[in-house]
Amino acid sequence: MAASLTRTVGFHAVHRYYRADWSEARNREAFGPLADPPGHGHDYQCAVTVAGRLDESGMIVDLALLDRILQEEVLTPFAGKHFNLDVPAFASGRPLPTCEAIAAYVFRRVAARLPNGVALERVRIAEDPTLYADCTGID
Repeated sequence: MAASLTRTVGFHAVHRYYRADWSEARNREAFGPLADPPGHGHDYQCAVTVAGRLDESGMIVDLALLDRILQEEVLTPFAGKHFNLDVPAFASGRPLPTCEAIAAYVFRRVAARLPNGVALERVRIAEDPTLYADCTGID
């Protein structure tokens, strides 16, 4: 029987919508107050959904393994950090640390670490209850 499992972890981080290759005026025009230094923080939620066949114990994946992957790929690199300054993938604002870009980044990292037979269905990054992005695969 196939099933899915979702684990959610939370962290606080700061981001800023700002492109270093643009002028201050162009950044302000494009991103409004989201371009203001030093940035602004969110209490993010990251939900990761995996799918696969239930094993003889009734699990898709060892939850301790999934938790370790989320600790190493989400919490350690992001919690208490400034995406633009502390996370090399988002340095200099390319890509901007949007929910969408963060979800795609996490998708690539988590998918690469899952055991055979376990598929990553979705990574959801939520800035707050009203704004989130889902990544369901990478081209």
